[in-house]
Amino acid sequence: MSVGDAYFDELFAGNDDPWAFRQRWYERRKRALTLAALPRDRFAAAFEPGCANGELSAELAERCDSLLCGDTSAAAVRLARQRLEGFPHARVEQMRLPQGWPEQRFDLIVLSEVGYYLAQDDLLALAECMRSSLTEDGILVACHWRHPIDGCPLVGDQVHRLLGEALQMECLMTHLEPDFVMQSWSRDGASVAAREGLA
Repeated sequence: MSVGDAYFDELFAGNDDPWAFRQRWYERRKRALTLAALPRDRFAAAFEPGCANGELSAELAERCDSLLCGDTSAAAVRLARQRLEGFPHARVEQMRLPQGWPEQRFDLIVLSEVGYYLAQDDLLALAECMRSSLTEDGILVACHWRHPIDGCPLVGDQVHRLLGEALQMECLMTHLEPDFVMQSWSRDGASVAAREGLA
């Protein structure tokens, strides 16, 4: 993570939902689109780096057998653990990426609103971590805000261009709006219809 922890500590100071994930229709709709972008109904082992207060995490927990969430902010980790209390198969760890990437294999990684906090070299290192830890049928879904953010080294379009170049995986889906871009990549390149034997 190229942006310092103090940036996130300030965001969470006295505020358990600094991005208004629960209140804003923009955020609730984006979560619904993220979940709709998952090409399978269920996953064995999922990872959500940069989980913040765990709003998306709780919905991902409904779709997987095991969920690991991580965040660099101690306040975010505490809030996410509270949010996920009803999901014994989910755990939240404090980690700074890409250095603290877990030694585990995942068939789903969801990178939501994280990439622009990384400088280019760190993002490329993160892309290699993700590519290496995905199972043979693994899926990566990424979603990022397209407008500049004060203090962030990159914007969403740059993040997705760099990911697309570095991952060397098949892009299954691209959803582009004025405010955010969402893409998914797969190691095996199988479409949703192909996974169900329809194509």
